[in-house]
Amino acid sequence: MSTTTVPADLAAPAAPPATNRFLVPAAAAVTVVLWGSAFIGIRSAGFDYSPGALALGRIFVGTLALTVIAGLAGKLRLPRGRTLVGVVVWGVLWFGLYNLALNAAERTLDAGTASLLVGLAPILIAVFAGISLGEGFPARLLAGIGIAFTGVAGIALATSSGASDVVSVLLGLAAAVVYAGSTILQKRLLPQVDSLTMTWLGCLAGTVACLPFLPVLVTELAAAPASATLSVVYLGVFPTAIAFVTWGYALTRTTAGRLGAATYAAAPLAVLMSWALLGEVPTPVALAGGALCLTGVLVATLRLR
Repeated sequence: MSTTTVPADLAAPAAPPATNRFLVPAAAAVTVVLWGSAFIGIRSAGFDYSPGALALGRIFVGTLALTVIAGLAGKLRLPRGRTLVGVVVWGVLWFGLYNLALNAAERTLDAGTASLLVGLAPILIAVFAGISLGEGFPARLLAGIGIAFTGVAGIALATSSGASDVVSVLLGLAAAVVYAGSTILQKRLLPQVDSLTMTWLGCLAGTVACLPFLPVLVTELAAAPASATLSVVYLGVFPTAIAFVTWGYALTRTTAGRLGAATYAAAPLAVLMSWALLGEVPTPVALAGGALCLTGVLVATLRLR
């Protein structure tokens, strides 16, 4: 049993209210499903939009959607000083750099390989959280991560086309590192700023950082088919605006390592969505990898009583 002392403002509540036992898993599930669908959206739009234009279009739409959500919620309390700087840096990393790296990687990486590379992020989150947030390394969490990563690897190997190059692989790895680092930074900032304000402000910061791609976006928008543009809009509203709101809500109320492990479920969901929407039938190895992936999530995230 770990005896690590966790700072009160960073740890998950030891005895969460009854509603949290249902709302936190529900919020995490919404995030995982929508982030899994993002792989499909990126593939659908990536043939007609370049990485920078796709990133700007996605987070611009996301900023608009978050503005509407914040207006309906009636709560935006802008932080100041170092907290404000931290949120802006987080937004540029999470919404700007992460999307640029992943979009560029998926120009040549298939969905399975991309899932493998992004699937490294929860491992990095657990390691970073154990070191910097004092969350420790519970045996169940480590076991779940190992099982789930084996499943993600199986999915990647089963769906890989072999067409990826070294640069794209490095970009995918960079996306995973940014993903993990951004999660830890967000966990540190959430005690000082509410999750909705942080998500809105971060998405706005990412949009501003990607404005150099505006001329390319305008040019490609004029030439792209409606289906590709609708994919960009979908990415902005659902995997960006809604999923990041639910992610921030859940991250405020549980540990970064446990929530990060839950995102392993995005990989098998992406395979199933690709099967249903794009007609890509997964192999038995991919389905077995998905089962392992979900098993690892359950091992790592469920509290046994």
